[in-house]
Amino acid sequence: MGDTGPMTARPTPLQRRVKRLLCFLTCVFTLYTCAALYYSTLEPTPLRLGATGLCTLLCAATLRIRRVAYRLGALCGLCVCFAIWLYTDHPSNNRAWAGEYAVLADALQDGRMVHIRNIRDFTYRTETDYTAHYYNADFNLDHLASIDLITSYWAGDSIAHVFLSFGFDDGRHLAVSIETRRQKKFSYSTIAGFFHHYELTYVTADERDLIGVRTDIRKERVYLYRLDLSAQTREAVFKNYLKQIHQLTIKPRWYNTLMDNCTTEILARANASTRYRLDWRVLLSGYTASLAYDLGLLNTQYDFATLRELSRIKRPDNATPDANYSNEIRDHLPLALANK
Repeated sequence: MGDTGPMTARPTPLQRRVKRLLCFLTCVFTLYTCAALYYSTLEPTPLRLGATGLCTLLCAATLRIRRVAYRLGALCGLCVCFAIWLYTDHPSNNRAWAGEYAVLADALQDGRMVHIRNIRDFTYRTETDYTAHYYNADFNLDHLASIDLITSYWAGDSIAHVFLSFGFDDGRHLAVSIETRRQKKFSYSTIAGFFHHYELTYVTADERDLIGVRTDIRKERVYLYRLDLSAQTREAVFKNYLKQIHQLTIKPRWYNTLMDNCTTEILARANASTRYRLDWRVLLSGYTASLAYDLGLLNTQYDFATLRELSRIKRPDNATPDANYSNEIRDHLPLALANK
């Protein structure tokens, strides 16, 4: 009988499980890194696309390595390379920005006075056709009288854009919306927000601009709730916002859909505890007002369903924001409880 040579050892069940796990991790790593490169701000575009393609090929090549130890070593090497790139991929304030994000606001405090520059006050004819205008204003912290929570819905009830508006006893309001700072060449993408694609910006604007474009131009469902806060808490939140507005002019930050978005940033500026930041209603931002209600921050004279209905901003057909806009949108809204 002829010699058949040494028999190849069959892999053990443990080895098969390790290989399957390693294959799974490689696939997850490939999807994440390729998406991160594709949605990155690498310039020029051929470099960004080439890096994405090269990453795909290298990750696929690791799956051809038979020995588990060598495959694991190759994957770890790719992980290190990706981590180095991610760590050194810094946000910037110097890009070709979309028009509505072209100018950053700045805020400086001098004693009890606050000086805010570049308050946005666009006049919109359509969402993309507008006249750009900015102004500077001074505010006295002693006259900060209210903070309103605004939630704006463009589709269903689960996701909304959430922001605050600070009211003063002379009738002025300063709205601040935490958003993605988008470049001209990119359209908005929800997926891109999970990666280093957008810088984070605090859009500081007149209510005629920030709320008016949503109620009168985009025709979104917008709700305005008066937050029931002490004067001390109102001032602390406002000053935290001012600090971050100024900080972003010096040290830009990346926006992140999960960790650094419109709702998590509000909670961070309010110094909310971690357990509130991890509440499911923070991720599903359409329910943020419900969270605020459960925390006793809204008018509890009504059940939440009633309060929500009463708090919807209702505008006449073909209305446009004018000088009296802030008063008009509050005419029918329920009064907040007396400040604590």
